[in-house]
Amino acid sequence: MTLYPAIDLKDGKAVRLTKGIMDSAKIYSDEPWSLVKKFEEMGAEWVHLVDLNGAFAGEPKNLEQIIKIRQNCNVKLELGGGIRDEETIQKMLEIGIDRIILGSIAVKNPQFVRDMAAKYPIAVGIDAIDGFVAVEGWGEVSSMKATDLAKEFANAGVEAIICTDVGKDGTLSGVNVEFTLDIARASGISTIASGGVKDASDIEALIATKEVDGVIIGKAYYEGTLDLPKMFKLLD
Repeated sequence: MTLYPAIDLKDGKAVRLTKGIMDSAKIYSDEPWSLVKKFEEMGAEWVHLVDLNGAFAGEPKNLEQIIKIRQNCNVKLELGGGIRDEETIQKMLEIGIDRIILGSIAVKNPQFVRDMAAKYPIAVGIDAIDGFVAVEGWGEVSSMKATDLAKEFANAGVEAIICTDVGKDGTLSGVNVEFTLDIARASGISTIASGGVKDASDIEALIATKEVDGVIIGKAYYEGTLDLPKMFKLLD
């Protein structure tokens, strides 16, 4: 089980949202790179970055901070939010991002994702509201079921699927294990759970499935309901 501490970037700051609502942003740091450094010192192998402004704008908007994080930290970085063409993928990889997360574009143009996964390290972000895929920074809900989208990427060369239950995201109400399992089984791809993680029991529940490979930790760390350094030691 790989733990992915998460940093959401909004207006150059590290924030967390509740249920994806931009107005709910709570600022946790004016220096996101220092948080990533802290995660690195705890033992993180990966850090999960989301450019929130970029997700809504359709193009990266927190580049200055992303570059600063890369220059100051040695962990592997995965980045999502507004990455919707090959030129942007190449630019982010040149900056030093280790894996690109494609979200909204995966719904609109799955063939593009398959083409990119053949060339670059790609993860697909599947975000769902009541089981249906949410796009455009979760501002719109499509008519596609999350599990149907997951099936699109079986045997497509995608490194991982990151599945988020938007209704739980940032709520500390517990991870949606069943939803995560549904995505893992539909895709057959390494699956990372996201949304609602509260404490060690959530991580234990995911480990017990033996079918989920990772979990994204956000508000549980920032609000102190999960002892992240202890968790890293336990899983080491």
